[in-house]
Amino acid sequence: MSASGGTKAIVAALGANLAIAVAKFVAFLFSGSSSMLAESVHSLADSGNQGLLLLGGKKAKREATPQHPFGYGRERYVYAFLVSIVLFSVGGMFAVYEGYEKIKNPHQIEAWYWPVGVLVFAVIAEGFSFRTAIKESNQTRGALSWTEFIRRAKAPELPVVLLEDFGALIGLVLALAGVGLAVGTGDGVWDGIGTLCIGILLIVIAIVLAAETKSLLLGEAAGTDQVEKIKAAVVDGDTVTGIIHMRTLHLGPEELLVAAKIAVQHDDTATEVANAINAAESRIREAVPIARVIYLEPDIYNEAAARSGTNPAKDPAKDPAKDPANGSANGSGGSTAVATDPTATTPTTPTTPTATTPDEAPDTPAGPTESGH
Repeated sequence: MSASGGTKAIVAALGANLAIAVAKFVAFLFSGSSSMLAESVHSLADSGNQGLLLLGGKKAKREATPQHPFGYGRERYVYAFLVSIVLFSVGGMFAVYEGYEKIKNPHQIEAWYWPVGVLVFAVIAEGFSFRTAIKESNQTRGALSWTEFIRRAKAPELPVVLLEDFGALIGLVLALAGVGLAVGTGDGVWDGIGTLCIGILLIVIAIVLAAETKSLLLGEAAGTDQVEKIKAAVVDGDTVTGIIHMRTLHLGPEELLVAAKIAVQHDDTATEVANAINAAESRIREAVPIARVIYLEPDIYNEAAARSGTNPAKDPAKDPAKDPANGSANGSGGSTAVATDPTATTPTTPTTPTATTPDEAPDTPAGPTESGH
């Protein structure tokens, strides 16, 4: 997802929410509807959330520093997480409190045409914002379902706007139902029930957002398609004969770190290995442009260890690369190269004087599976 696409959706949502917040608050002043007050606070909180997303996008563009050598790309994840907190505390909890108070002390809605008119206007404005978010998301969503897109998207802005707008539209329907029932029955309790339902809805959306952005903050691997492209780009079949193991990590939505131990022939010169690594890096960046930070470590393919069965990777139970907790979804897999023999009495690779650990086991032929957030 491009930053421009996310920014366009954020600006559309910000404009709609500011206009709606003012209209809802005016309707509350004339009607006394608690649903309208809850909805006005909801729209105001959404406006603040879009401001946080824009601020996060701006801060993420800062240049890397000695203290933060990989840059500030994850600022976008931090501010997306703050959005979930604001939505939960300001929007959800306030609506729950207001609904509870209105149920305990109900009063009839005055000038019902104000809240109804404003809610209809709000549905139209939120629908425009939601349509913009859907249109921008479809440019990068591909064949993914909407649930998969929200779970797997590495850029947080569009999923956040999509969930906010979706929740806002449902909240408006709940507010219309609460106001309509309160006017039709003459019982203000229905207005309070509608407000309470809006609060619960906002809390649920906030929890979903928090869970998704938490995974991004912890660090996620490249997608399955990107991992396969990187693997194909690394191996040239001449100097680089395989991948012993590989890890990928998103430093930001549009910046990827790739670290791999690659197998080379034992009789290659240092110059040949260096040239092969440079060529592999160029191929990786051409295949996956967001792979901007690449570390490739050469090692020796040890065929004797593979034939003798002393390779610890032969036992899947002892292979940490097959343990999902150890990053099997982070790009390990798909190479015929094997690790050096850990039982050897002398180092088998001139570039790695220390003994090889089981973590340097070869990748399995099967590609990784992406678990999502």
